[in-house]
Amino acid sequence: MIRIFEEFYEDAKNILKKDPASHSILEVILLYPGFHILVFHRLSHFLYNHRLFFLSRLISQIGRFFTGIEIHPGAKIGRRLFIDHGMGIVIGETSTIGNDCTIYHDVTLGGTGKDKNKRHPDIGSNVMIGAGSKILGPITIGNNVKVGANSTILKNVPSDVTVVGVGELV
Repeated sequence: MIRIFEEFYEDAKNILKKDPASHSILEVILLYPGFHILVFHRLSHFLYNHRLFFLSRLISQIGRFFTGIEIHPGAKIGRRLFIDHGMGIVIGETSTIGNDCTIYHDVTLGGTGKDKNKRHPDIGSNVMIGAGSKILGPITIGNNVKVGANSTILKNVPSDVTVVGVGELV
């Protein structure tokens, strides 16, 4: 039980460190929807893993109502995710996100409608996903990748690159 509070504190410290507009841990905990949705998601993900699907979706939808950020309870999220200006973010059921990632508003980690089991992307660690980006399908985004704003990514992206536009490497 103490571990979960340590993780929440770690998330709040990470947001305070990464967001120049934040002024205190208390401000982050009380006022940041990116922090709030991580609390909702951890609870809903726990319930999902214990096969309490309806209750997990209910908690997820309550979180979406309050934050404007939709994370399916089945999504796997690493440590220290920073969601900045999170309105409009959608993270699908089979998505995975590594540690130390940053996601800006209006990002979709979604499916293409063609796949049956694994439908959503795997995001490596230390990845920055710019505002308005869409990463679709069962693809892999490597570690240390930067995805430019309003990009659409439909194919695997190797580690240590920047990708902009419609999947163009820079």
